[in-house]
Amino acid sequence: MSNALQNLSSLGTSVWLDDLSRSRLINPESDSSLKNLIENYSVVGVTTNPSIFDNALKDSQTYADAFAVLKKAGASVDQAIRKVTTTDVRDACDLLLDTFRKTQGIDGRVSIEVDPRLAHKTQETIDQARELWKEVGRENLFIKVPATLAGLPAIELLISEGISVNVTLIFSTERYEKVLIAYVSGLEKRLATGADVSKIQSVASFFVSRVDTAIDPILDRMSSDKAAPLRGKAAVANAHLAYEIFSSFSQSDRWKKLATSGAWPQRLLWASTGVKDPTYGKDKYVTELAAPLTVNTMPEATLRAVHDLDPIINDSISTEIMNAHIILSDLSNLGIDYNKIVNDLEVDGIKKFEESWHHLLQTVEQALA
Repeated sequence: MSNALQNLSSLGTSVWLDDLSRSRLINPESDSSLKNLIENYSVVGVTTNPSIFDNALKDSQTYADAFAVLKKAGASVDQAIRKVTTTDVRDACDLLLDTFRKTQGIDGRVSIEVDPRLAHKTQETIDQARELWKEVGRENLFIKVPATLAGLPAIELLISEGISVNVTLIFSTERYEKVLIAYVSGLEKRLATGADVSKIQSVASFFVSRVDTAIDPILDRMSSDKAAPLRGKAAVANAHLAYEIFSSFSQSDRWKKLATSGAWPQRLLWASTGVKDPTYGKDKYVTELAAPLTVNTMPEATLRAVHDLDPIINDSISTEIMNAHIILSDLSNLGIDYNKIVNDLEVDGIKKFEESWHHLLQTVEQALA
């Protein structure tokens, strides 16, 4: 096992895998199996999204038997997708159950996302989240809900009902703060009814690399000598400022009251940590985002890069908060509209997941045919 992955875990950053497929579950001796990654790569959780399932279900041979049964039963395309994805997630939950118990329910979690076409529909999101929670039927499940304005009231209600939520597609610190308040408000509502809050967990998935992917080309087009040094700085600085909000809120009286009632903090989860720019180190969005009470969900390629490079891991956030403010200020002084960029990234993120869902529909339709 890599010292870097062990050290990252010891520091308080949980290592999760940003991928799932049936082949990872049914071939335990495979080097890429979830079992191997748990045992040898410090993996203690799994995240999924429509793109991940789209890629997984293209492996028609692995899912052939399942689709044959569904076809015989007359299942619709939507029913088939629900059946195979919830089955994979349930099996992954079972595989991580021991981790879940050892960590008192903090880790050992597996996420499944509501249909991305519901991103701007509050009640429909709530309804499907409840269905998925019941259908998977595992305590170590996370229901992924997008951090859209329509998603915020859904998050609050689901938390109040005792459903653990992974809030996804967060790009801005402003939206993250609203997500944090939605989580806390949900806990307060639940507590007010006398219900237990100690078994509820939540993570806020803050997307990282896409911010650099959006801002770096703008910097590259500038002739200013102040632009080049800011390349590859925006995404990490943005994440650092989110962590500052998290740390500050954890000291508030509002949170302390919940904590004394057994509530757990909503950890920041660093998502989109695969490096897109080949000039950056493959472990960039891991080594620069290490801090207590966080999660880093990695594609397998990033996980293995950290394992192979074995970098020194230290707290790389707490000491960099002031510098993060300077970087965002410098970007603003260059005329870069941060708010527009993060808003555009949310729109684009939802669009990409919708496209993946449509591809998934086509893949399953062909499989059933």
